[in-house]
Amino acid sequence: MLLTLEGIDGSGKTTVWEALQAEYPDATFTREPTDSWYGEAVERSIADDDADPLAECFLYTADHADHLSRVVEPALERGDLVISDRYADSRYAYQGATLDGEVVRPLEYVRGIHAAFTVEPDLTLYFDVDPETGAERAGATNKFERAAMLAAVRENYERLLEAEPERFVRIDATQPPEDVIEAAIRIVDDALSARD
Repeated sequence: MLLTLEGIDGSGKTTVWEALQAEYPDATFTREPTDSWYGEAVERSIADDDADPLAECFLYTADHADHLSRVVEPALERGDLVISDRYADSRYAYQGATLDGEVVRPLEYVRGIHAAFTVEPDLTLYFDVDPETGAERAGATNKFERAAMLAAVRENYERLLEAEPERFVRIDATQPPEDVIEAAIRIVDDALSARD
């Protein structure tokens, strides 16, 4: 089973991802951007306010492709539960926002690039928080953490949720962290029980 954690910056998904490691110690935990050299290139582009948005999109896509072949697909073949902090939906939401005005229908464009090779998640937990709160929590230290950008990203996430309501589960990320973690564990437990 492939479980992904999604949400704008500052939504608390990484905190939940860390908490889930204690609950599911046998699972494969991973994240995007990865720690590979592809992921390092992505991190460099994040720090560059002048990075070309299309080039950046393809850096993220290359990191995702490597992540699939190196980590995700082998773990799924072993029958592992795979839990990823960010995955392809982050690309759709974020690069869909940065490519606005650069390409026609940017969210659909980015999804189309991934369609030929990505592995669709079985379940996606979406941690929902307003852009202002997200930016404040994240510290607005890079171009993706600013409230205006996060507002556009959140709109794209809403479009994704609307398109695939059976895959996404929305969690109110304005709750105290322990309540968010408890909700996530309950949802994951229920999903795993339903598969047994």
